[in-house]
Amino acid sequence: MVRGRISRLSVRDVRFPTSLGGHGSDAMHTDPDYSAAYVVIETDAEDGLKGCGITFTLGKGTEVVVCAVNALAHHVLNKDLKDIVGDFRGFYRQLASDGQLRWIGPEKGVVHLATAAILNAVWDLWAKQEGKPVWKLLVDMDPRTLVSCIDFRYITDVLTEEDALEILQKGQVGKKEREEQMLAQGYPAYTTSCAWLGYSDDTLKQLCTQALKDGWTRFKVKVGADLQDDERRCQLIRDVIGPEKTLMMDANQRWDVPEAVEWMSKLAKFKPLWIEEPTSPDDILGHATISKALVPLGIGVATGEQCHNRVIFKQLLQVKALQFLQIDSCRLGSINENLSVLLMAKKFEIPVCPHAGGVGLCELVQHLIIFDYVSVSASLKNRMCEYVDHLHEHFKYPVVIQRASYMPPKDAGYSTEMKEESVKKHQYPDGEVWKKLLAAQEN
Repeated sequence: MVRGRISRLSVRDVRFPTSLGGHGSDAMHTDPDYSAAYVVIETDAEDGLKGCGITFTLGKGTEVVVCAVNALAHHVLNKDLKDIVGDFRGFYRQLASDGQLRWIGPEKGVVHLATAAILNAVWDLWAKQEGKPVWKLLVDMDPRTLVSCIDFRYITDVLTEEDALEILQKGQVGKKEREEQMLAQGYPAYTTSCAWLGYSDDTLKQLCTQALKDGWTRFKVKVGADLQDDERRCQLIRDVIGPEKTLMMDANQRWDVPEAVEWMSKLAKFKPLWIEEPTSPDDILGHATISKALVPLGIGVATGEQCHNRVIFKQLLQVKALQFLQIDSCRLGSINENLSVLLMAKKFEIPVCPHAGGVGLCELVQHLIIFDYVSVSASLKNRMCEYVDHLHEHFKYPVVIQRASYMPPKDAGYSTEMKEESVKKHQYPDGEVWKKLLAAQEN
């Protein structure tokens, strides 16, 4: 039963100094401090439940997202949760189309990240009140209710409400069996933890060897800064994991279009399944050109972690610019917008392989991809979800990985709630961790 009026919204700037160990380093982001704008909403209901939401950032700039969350807060405060979820499409549109704030979007950039953080908190609270993990809340939801959460504006040329309803109704067949399969086996994952660009060769070898022992069969390596270095590192990884294991590559937007094709033709000998983000995330036709050129080499194109919104995804699908679609739980407008992308991907029969890692991205996106399998795609062919083994210890309900698969969360909510002690320690700039680091820098 949905209850309570939203009486308080707080947002904090939480940063982890991951740059000190080279964690998360790639060709474009050489020194990321994994961070989050962490939103908590409270209601006047007697249950005392709180909704927690995050959006992921890389350190500097988190304060800008915090500012945007505060600018949007008036849309949420003093609203009944029942009214919000009763007209979720309307509420989504109200947040995404604020008459003044949309000028610094619209539905993209900082203001959209802030929208995601707030909406993620609303979904967390709704699921907690229903006593279900978010994936189960979605799986159990009537198709018409699910469709009513989606804003179809700008995508009806590809996906109408009727199309979405038809896909979800078809997805009801065999749903129970797929849910049982997920509970027993989990959703297949791949690891990015072994091969950050800033890692030494020894670290790389050691982590790949350990990952193999732990049962991992799919690995992703960061590339794009230096071709000879890429060739050496890819050879090193292939030597450790062998020729049969799956290898993916990620350039994190480093290349121009011709450069991407040329570079990948040199790396094709390492048999990558895909090249991820080969060029600017906004270059739809560039991705299409790369995609077409790499077909003879048997290399797919994957992208999506920095896709602004459903409209960019729509166009990427329309021009056959990708073979693997990567949703992100905090880049798009939360579950509402991700639902529309999952449904478009199903319509085009393109596998969804979510982006994860960062702060809490694994915790969130596992719900979306488990729902996708149970209720939308009904397929595991060419599908896997990214996993990065960093910072899970700071979450109250961290991901559970068994046999290189995500096990469906059992706790109610969106797995977004952080440990209060961790938040206090890593709050920027006044948390204990940052006080010490900033004082050391001054000396």
